[in-house]
Amino acid sequence: MASAPAAEAEVEWMERRAYARVGLLGNPSDVYGGRALSFTIADFSATVRLRPSPDLRILPHPHHDLVAFPSLPHLVSRLQSEGYYGGVRLLMAICKVFYNHCIQNNISLKDENFTLSYDTNIPRQAGLSGSSAIVCAALSCLLDFYDVRHLIKVEIRPNLILDAEKELGIVAGLQDRVAQVYGGLVYMDFSKEHMDKMAHGIYTPLNVDLLPPLYLIYAENPSDSGKVHSTVKQRWLDGDEFIISSMKEVAQLALDGHNALLQKNYTELARLMNRNFDLRRQMFGDDVLGSVNIKMVEVARSVGASSKFTGSGGAVVVLCPDGDAQVELLNKACQEAGFVVQQIKVAPSVLTEDELASLLVNQ
Repeated sequence: MASAPAAEAEVEWMERRAYARVGLLGNPSDVYGGRALSFTIADFSATVRLRPSPDLRILPHPHHDLVAFPSLPHLVSRLQSEGYYGGVRLLMAICKVFYNHCIQNNISLKDENFTLSYDTNIPRQAGLSGSSAIVCAALSCLLDFYDVRHLIKVEIRPNLILDAEKELGIVAGLQDRVAQVYGGLVYMDFSKEHMDKMAHGIYTPLNVDLLPPLYLIYAENPSDSGKVHSTVKQRWLDGDEFIISSMKEVAQLALDGHNALLQKNYTELARLMNRNFDLRRQMFGDDVLGSVNIKMVEVARSVGASSKFTGSGGAVVVLCPDGDAQVELLNKACQEAGFVVQQIKVAPSVLTEDELASLLVNQ
């Protein structure tokens, strides 16, 4: 008869994946009842693995959840570069939010335990939604382990992911979570009337082939994307007319970008991307955006490319409307500035046929 540890080792792991997100247009208006156009990228993702086990266990990651160090200086250096938090807290938070949602909505769960582990190659603090990718992948595991995927609407899942992050004090909007739940390219409308009526926005999956070739620039020593929204949010709540009107224009950029993509008008798309960044800069100011983040945008613009933040800083999405020669100039400029640059491979939609069909019914 096999021992308990040996029996556990024979149990097959379930693995689910969520991809990094690029905000193409409209961010950060998703936090303010606006619109967004976003897509997921295949090169960077988080994976969460789940298997049945006698006790419920959350396994720390060997690199991201270190608790042993060679010395005190090593510990301090690590905290200065990586911060205090790994992924264990994210897994715990989504377990709590998922359970509470099921209880509140009379969704019964089987009385079985599991072990969760995670891995990620999404660069930290690069504005690519690395934290929410871990939460999204974990939620997908829980939906399948408890066989309740059909009972929790696709449109509601981003809310659960955001709620889990809010438990931890993470400042964010729904855009990233929608993009990661759906995968591929998604147009989103977060208008107050939709949010009040349905508790979610209107989310429209689009064909990823509508996108032109795009490039990603990121810094090896990125900013902290979790601190960027703070002052603007308060000014918006206080009724600051400049912030309110600027945020409405940012939201309109996403709608205009949606139309530009449908027409494959990439010259217009390039103009909209530049305008999106310019509006963000006017609202937040250079001190909040950070000199390294601004330099990434300026390096791209120095060769005539259009560029904007993928999220709140740490990485930049770039469109080279003049083609291959401009891409070569971009590569050279980034190399000289010490930035990483690579062509983006867009990840496809991750929704099943049944989930896609449910979206059509709900619209």
